[in-house]
Amino acid sequence: MRCSQAFLPVLKESPTDAQIVSHKLMLRAGLVRQTAAGIYAWLPLGLKVLRKIEQIVREEQDRAGAIELLMPTLQSADLWRESGRYDAYGPEMLRIRDRHEREMLYGPTNEEMITALFRDEANSYRDLPRTLYHIQWKFRDEVRPRFGVMRGREFLMKDAYSFDLDEAGARQSYYTQLLAYLRTFQRLGIRAVPMKAASGPIGGDLSHEFIVLAPTGESEVFYDAGYEAMDWNRGDLQYGDAAGLQGLFDQIARTYAATDETHDEGRWAEVPGERQRTGRGIEVGHIFNFGTKYSSAMNFRVPGPDGQMITPHMGSYGVGVSRLVGAIIEASHDDAGIVWPESVAPWLFGIVTMRGDDAASVAAAEDLYSRLRSIGDVVLYDDRDERAGAKLTSMDLMGIPWQIIIGPRSLAAGQIEMKHRRTGEKQSVSLDGAVGMLEELATQFGARRA
Repeated sequence: MRCSQAFLPVLKESPTDAQIVSHKLMLRAGLVRQTAAGIYAWLPLGLKVLRKIEQIVREEQDRAGAIELLMPTLQSADLWRESGRYDAYGPEMLRIRDRHEREMLYGPTNEEMITALFRDEANSYRDLPRTLYHIQWKFRDEVRPRFGVMRGREFLMKDAYSFDLDEAGARQSYYTQLLAYLRTFQRLGIRAVPMKAASGPIGGDLSHEFIVLAPTGESEVFYDAGYEAMDWNRGDLQYGDAAGLQGLFDQIARTYAATDETHDEGRWAEVPGERQRTGRGIEVGHIFNFGTKYSSAMNFRVPGPDGQMITPHMGSYGVGVSRLVGAIIEASHDDAGIVWPESVAPWLFGIVTMRGDDAASVAAAEDLYSRLRSIGDVVLYDDRDERAGAKLTSMDLMGIPWQIIIGPRSLAAGQIEMKHRRTGEKQSVSLDGAVGMLEELATQFGARRA
């Protein structure tokens, strides 16, 4: 993408109504613009990041065996009356009447709809287990939307729902999603610690929040440093391996992590002092087993192996896709702007010419841009008639991971400069060798050749 042809409305100053870092930087770097209280338009830069996060979430759900569908944003009030939640949900639900006076709602979640959809198609125990998911916009009418996309009214969610014959099967579905979530966040380049969450009136031990560590987080967190060394992509963790998944759950259960809401001082005291970590964090996902709560209320039963009717056990698994954009920024930024992990960066590379009036520099930049474009949509070329300092400032603000700086002096020696955004490290590389190096980086971070 050429900056001269792009829509990248960068701001020099943070809007006065933006309170937290992610909100300020998302506005300054041109990711979003507010259109109403708690509702945002996603501009091209923000949409590219959002789509990359969405795709990683989708790929890990698919690998875990979940099946994607798409449910509508509007739902019938009658569905929610079946479960008993329509009147109980509260003012966060946006209730609507159509021209025929039928009561509708803008869905804040989808337990009722997915239960009805699967109930009407499942004919026997042979149709179980299944885990279905979708990625869809939702709406909750927050009384005080704030903090940009972190606490907005409209937001993009991935929610999955599992259906199993019994509690043992439901636990395996839960463990499978637990692993899928840990792998998702690892691929996103962030540390998200699974923390046991309150299970509410249903009880049980199957409820976890996933907390991204960030100084501006809304929750105080306590966790064992053992989480810092865990690799969720290690070979002994496999979907479909019941014993291995049970071992994963047991490992997490014995490795302490909790928010201030569920913190247990007695268990915390058992963690060796050198392994105790405290800080703040942001919830970006929540998985929850709720047994037969919805299947019972909505009369969902199937014939079992012996002919007796069985009420399926269910679980739900949510990830805040749009919230993750803000959470990643909260966890990964500096004074100059956003520092994107390569896996979600809008572009991997940014080309800057130090002298736009130098024909050799422009020719080298154009050639490099063309060759990188053949790899895929991996490069932003700042070809504007602007000062070099302004271009470099914009690249830092937008968080482009690798900046390729071309100037007359280095070019005369057959060199260009590469700067790594996260570390600030700079290196001079030969113009001839740069393309191979950049192609290798692009392949490493999942770029697909155009």
